[in-house]
Amino acid sequence: MKPRRAVTFALLLVFLSVLSVEAYASARFTPDASGPDGGTRDAVPAEISAGGPIVNAGGGPPRSYRLPAKTIALTFDDGPDPWWTPRIQRVLDRYGVDATFFVVGSQVARHPDLVRRLVANGHELGVHTFTHPRLSTLAGWRRRAEYSQTQLAIARAAGVRTSLIRFPYSSQPDAIDDGEWELIREAGRLGYLVVVNDRDSRDWARPGVDAIVRDATPPGDSGAIVLMHDAGGDRAQTVAALDRLIPRLLARGYRFTTVTGGLNHALAHPTLAQNPAASTADRWRGTALVWAVGIADGVLAGITIVFVAVGALAAGRTLLLLALAGRHARRRRSPTWSWGPPVTEPVSVIVPAYNEKEGIAAAVRSLAGGDHPRIEVIVVDDGSTDGTAGIVEALGLPNVDVIRKPNGGKASALDAGVAAARHELVVMVDGDTILEPDAVRRLVQPFADPSVGAVAGNVKVGNRHSLVARWQHIEYVIGFNLDRRLYETLRCMPTVPGAIGAFRRRALISVGGMSDDTLAEDTDVTMALLRAGWQVVYEEGARAWTEAPVTLAELWKQRYRWSYGTMQAMWKHRRALLEKGPFGRFGLPFLALFGVALPLLAPVIDLLAVYGLLFLGWTETALAWAGMLALQVVTAAVAFRLDRESHRPLWVLPLQQFAYRQLMYLVLLQSVVTALTGARLRWQKMHRTGVTGRA
Repeated sequence: MKPRRAVTFALLLVFLSVLSVEAYASARFTPDASGPDGGTRDAVPAEISAGGPIVNAGGGPPRSYRLPAKTIALTFDDGPDPWWTPRIQRVLDRYGVDATFFVVGSQVARHPDLVRRLVANGHELGVHTFTHPRLSTLAGWRRRAEYSQTQLAIARAAGVRTSLIRFPYSSQPDAIDDGEWELIREAGRLGYLVVVNDRDSRDWARPGVDAIVRDATPPGDSGAIVLMHDAGGDRAQTVAALDRLIPRLLARGYRFTTVTGGLNHALAHPTLAQNPAASTADRWRGTALVWAVGIADGVLAGITIVFVAVGALAAGRTLLLLALAGRHARRRRSPTWSWGPPVTEPVSVIVPAYNEKEGIAAAVRSLAGGDHPRIEVIVVDDGSTDGTAGIVEALGLPNVDVIRKPNGGKASALDAGVAAARHELVVMVDGDTILEPDAVRRLVQPFADPSVGAVAGNVKVGNRHSLVARWQHIEYVIGFNLDRRLYETLRCMPTVPGAIGAFRRRALISVGGMSDDTLAEDTDVTMALLRAGWQVVYEEGARAWTEAPVTLAELWKQRYRWSYGTMQAMWKHRRALLEKGPFGRFGLPFLALFGVALPLLAPVIDLLAVYGLLFLGWTETALAWAGMLALQVVTAAVAFRLDRESHRPLWVLPLQQFAYRQLMYLVLLQSVVTALTGARLRWQKMHRTGVTGRA
């Protein structure tokens, strides 16, 4: 495996592992349940079912214990909670009452300071599992993990351990069934005392303060373990009930204690320690666990923020496109609009060609036969080894010249053509591109305005028969239609496409001609023209048909070169941000935001979609995904209408979300890595079949 792929795979594995930790810590693998199992009770000893709420099912015969008379142990489940636990603790501390908190390990990992504060103030901790699952649905190894991971989180947070455990959804001793009894025996073998309750305040149902106080109050002078909650919802009634319950029971002569403290009062020879110190090894292991949960939470929170940002950017881009592109289209279609007096000046068409034998003949014929009054075609053979120059010469067209030169790259081939051109208006066309008969004439009409230095034509995909090509057809219509309308309206169009573009020769010469500083020589020179004060406009009526890559491998190579070259050009012209002019104010920031940042952040949509489908529910995830798809469909539909294209190809747009889009942002990611490492790429030749033409 190549090092770059190995690093990518390793990063993906780490990222998936982090999301798995987040899903586990948030109980996504085993969603929260409700209610007891309700099985038979044949195997439960009478000592347990008719006994007290503290059960020891370890070595020896099972035993249960009750608290002494007039002894209350307040217990709180499901915390800690950053809002309610401190409020409950303040009430307890105000009355000098120590309580037992059965904590959820994942919450301990997220709020260790709350647990540390509880222990420092004399409160006791117990295990309430790590993710609050229905334990009867889990394998034995998973139950043991739920217990041990909570112990590790407690060790990291407060430096202590506990021998107390309460199962989620447990009740009173007489409700223990055979299934729960087996869980109790298992916990006993692991060294735990299982704690249920005498009085369930039912505060989780928020029945009102009076009802909570009534249900929590033991009859007569009997002792009791009282079940309450410090997390899992709104606990305002619990806080208010404590402020009423505690002074009322104190006035009746009750003493409040922890579960361990109450058990020691009940035993003839107290031996249990409350919150004994954890081992150093458990503290270190707990630290790793807490960090893992914290990192996972942070990553998911960051992804969520990025998702919102991506959604806002995508929506903003769509609205901007629709508003400005629509305005551009309406202005162009106005009966009174024109570029100015008809441009009939002669035109030099330059065709850089490197091994273009498959399509060069058709391309040159389409150029030489254009309906513009005078067209000079200059084919610059850049060291081809497949007989490209000979094919052109064999056509015998009177207005076509061939220049042969050693291979030096596309920029040098274009510069050679510009140097040989006899006319002021220069059109540049790729060697695999076929122009419609009126394309050159339409393309040069904007030069009626003397401030126009370059004109972008409308590139169309000719070979639309494969799925990959259809996807590119959709992309071309949107990118070359809506985007260029938007950029022209803002007077900052960043690219005149190499497939079909026109320039004033003196404008080209004024910025130093074509440069090989980047792989995107067309973008580079366009940016230079904008910085020099020239206008760059879009003529959608000048159509050129090109052959798009039909395999993902060829598409990858093409887009990799485009993306990397565009980044090179952006970096080269970065000082435009400090200059006056629309390119620095709008063009470069928009290109960075919508052309680089937005596609780079787009994987977040897919990551959250997968995470949502697995852990958050199909409905919410499907709605969010459908919303993003709807934005793309609306944008594509408008672009196709403005470009007078059939809407039939749009049926493949949803499929585009599952392969093409991922390929594009992987290409962009690789381009970013290449740019950061400072590597250079050469002008790559795509494989051509010659299947190019009006579809």
